[in-house]
Amino acid sequence: MIICISGLSGSGKNSVGEEVAKLLSLRVVNPTFKTIAAKQKMTLMEFHKKAEKEHSIDKQFDAHLIADASKGNCVVTTWLGPWMMKSADMRVWLHAPREVRARRVAGRDAMSHEQALAHISDRDESNHQRYNEVYKINIYDHSGFELVINTERFRPAQSAQIIAAAARAIGGNAGKKTDAAKKIAVKKAVTEKAAKKSTRKKR
Repeated sequence: MIICISGLSGSGKNSVGEEVAKLLSLRVVNPTFKTIAAKQKMTLMEFHKKAEKEHSIDKQFDAHLIADASKGNCVVTTWLGPWMMKSADMRVWLHAPREVRARRVAGRDAMSHEQALAHISDRDESNHQRYNEVYKINIYDHSGFELVINTERFRPAQSAQIIAAAARAIGGNAGKKTDAAKKIAVKKAVTEKAAKKSTRKKR
């Protein structure tokens, strides 16, 4: 199963996604611009400005995302995951008021509330315009999503429970072991059983 969770800055994508992954025994796919920006010794917004001019940055980033997530059994927590992953089993949008998101970002990134408000406004608008230019995607259109959750009302663990319940209702591999995992478990059980027999014989 592939679950894609998206939302604006400070909506809780990563926190909720990690909880969902734990509940359903899935891996998390979460490449970020922050990581790339740090490697290039740039601030996040400097890298955003660079991406606004060089559309190849987004295309390469999303190509890697698709390749990784397409392996299956994962929770994708990137901005464009729900639109990029055509094979997604579930698409979730996390909503929270601007003031709430700013408060979260301020606490997370050691900013003042005013700085956080300016930061999320710049970042949200940058992404909105860039994604529309590069892919003709409107990140404010969630008509193809299975769930929209208000993360001001629900904590990450509660939001994750909602998503996990919906995933189980949809079906697929949510919360189930993959064939590979089952084989490993069987092999481990056989090995342990053989070890116990060997120990008894020695006694």
